[in-house]
Amino acid sequence: MTDDAVKTGVVQSIIRLHRKGLRVVIVHGGGPYIKKSLAKAAIASEFVDGQRKTTAEAMDVVEETLKGQVNAELVGCFIRRGGRAVGLSGKDGQTVIAKKRVHVSRRNGAETEVDLGRVGDVSATEPALLHLLIDHGYIPVMTCVAADVNGDSYNINGDIFAGHVAGALQADRLVVLTDVDGLLRDIDRPESLISRVSRNEIERLKAEGIIAGGMIPKTDACLTALEAGTLTAQIMNGTKPECIESLLNGSAAGTLIEK
Repeated sequence: MTDDAVKTGVVQSIIRLHRKGLRVVIVHGGGPYIKKSLAKAAIASEFVDGQRKTTAEAMDVVEETLKGQVNAELVGCFIRRGGRAVGLSGKDGQTVIAKKRVHVSRRNGAETEVDLGRVGDVSATEPALLHLLIDHGYIPVMTCVAADVNGDSYNINGDIFAGHVAGALQADRLVVLTDVDGLLRDIDRPESLISRVSRNEIERLKAEGIIAGGMIPKTDACLTALEAGTLTAQIMNGTKPECIESLLNGSAAGTLIEK
């Protein structure tokens, strides 16, 4: 997302998939952009177990950044290359309904509930608007902001958001783009790629520390999608746009997570 050349390559690859008949929905976040915008607004960021606490004031900046900057730029990138993209968030058509996340912090054997503010989880999904757009030949480009039943905005982890959307669409495949080739047994050894794994093996890989850090929400998103009806999930290297086009021939680039 922050490398213009890579972003352009990804967009071009997705447009080619779309022109070949694949029905595509994109979900994105924008952590680096949010960090920069909050710093510019002089709003300090506090993290709890790696999660950013988000005040109502910070949420205004987050929403403006994700919708007004990141989403708008990404849609513009599609348009410049002939793609029929439509930018939206979970709030549009109430496609995603948020709920406040209840975070439990575990320290020294004790559990404490921590209020993360406007950090949310997905409560429900309604994909009617997405189906309408897809059926009319558009590529929906969604950012991970949604409102709760009271209309209050929440920032939701982009991977988890994508997993719920894929499940609601009963998608054939959820593809999670990251900056490594997939699940690696050793992060320093690209040749240690795990090419296929069943969803039942994911917890074991977490316990062994093979799945850790930012890969946890990505695999959780895959499990969420699979449990809701998505057929397969795949984690691949988005900095190599040619991997995306391998989907056209059914290639299992990266790590394929199967039921």
